[in-house]
Amino acid sequence: MSLARPRYGSARMATIDDAARLALDLDEVSEGVRYGHRAWSVDGKVFAWERPYSKADLRRFGDVTPPSQPVVAVTVEDLDVKEAMLAQETPGLFTISHFDGYPAVLIELARVSDETLRDALLEAWLVCAPSRLSDRYLEP
Repeated sequence: MSLARPRYGSARMATIDDAARLALDLDEVSEGVRYGHRAWSVDGKVFAWERPYSKADLRRFGDVTPPSQPVVAVTVEDLDVKEAMLAQETPGLFTISHFDGYPAVLIELARVSDETLRDALLEAWLVCAPSRLSDRYLEP
């Protein structure tokens, strides 16, 4: 598995293609479509997906300007991990009420650092990858 540094620097906004490239660099990842948008899976389990806002999402923001699109959602291990990630107030990581009670966080590609994007995709992959893959990656 290659986790080389992305070709973009902190001054350049990440794109959905950057997220796709990073996800596809992980072992045995395939790209597909979920609800009409790009999604990445390992062993048949989706760990990251493009997540545009629905009309209901936009209504819930009210007068607050929502984080800019594109947004990628990533699976996290559990709700405690989600809360810990959000408590760090890392630029670009957030959630919306639609995801209440669901172990996933959203990533605003325009604000997230290269390292945060790469790490979030890797962590999501580790949650969904079978042990034959994740164990090999985690071995010292």
